[in-house]
Amino acid sequence: MAARLRWGLQQLLRARNTAQFRFPDQTRTSYHSQYTTQSSRKDQPQPGTGTTHVSIRHLSIQTQDTPNPRSLKFLPGKPVLGSGTLDFPSPSSAECSSLARVLFEIEGVKSVFFGPDFITVTKTDEDVEWTDIKRHALEAIAKFFESGDPITTGAVHHESSLSEDDDEIVSVIKELLDTRIRPTVQEDGGDVIFKGFDDGTVKLKLVGSCTGCPSSTVTLRNGIQNMLQFYIPEVDKVEQVEDEVDEINAKVFSDLERKLQE
Repeated sequence: MAARLRWGLQQLLRARNTAQFRFPDQTRTSYHSQYTTQSSRKDQPQPGTGTTHVSIRHLSIQTQDTPNPRSLKFLPGKPVLGSGTLDFPSPSSAECSSLARVLFEIEGVKSVFFGPDFITVTKTDEDVEWTDIKRHALEAIAKFFESGDPITTGAVHHESSLSEDDDEIVSVIKELLDTRIRPTVQEDGGDVIFKGFDDGTVKLKLVGSCTGCPSSTVTLRNGIQNMLQFYIPEVDKVEQVEDEVDEINAKVFSDLERKLQE
């Protein structure tokens, strides 16, 4: 039944173009810088030839603004996770990734987020300048990709969250999130994770550049909620939620900030 409903939804999505998901105009992004690194490696001479081959690798990293002025998106021009996303809201959550740990060592970095082909870095405060953070982050990312180390040893949140146990409404909600909403959110350096549907309320967790973004409320109300209600009459509202561990991390960080300011 759920499969037939998803097929019907796909036909409906193709037929109706009036409900295209769009963020507010102020959230449009633009590339504003590029960092290029070059490394060379000498191979050992081949037996009997006496020749040494030198291979040169180029890594061009672009940075991209996001709707959140405290978040910056880094695109190394190669896969990061390949698929799925991984959120590091605090240094204590970065044990599974050497790159995330190095990025947290940069003064002013509050959180790190990995996407399929991008890395989002969020700074502690708008008053903190991007200049030094960006320079150190570019160097760290370039060095990491040259090392060939694995990006993570932890579990990755994959986009497709469909399950055979989902009821019809939840299946349609997840289908819309995966096909229409998540791609746009990831373009802006974040992700949206389905956390539940209860009494007409869709519960979502926004991560990456969406965390603490001034326009996140507009995104939920004018973007995600409107689209879900357009296709699913049973949806009354969309609510942003946080995991318990995220709430604890936010409180610890807030307490630390307050102590530093005293």
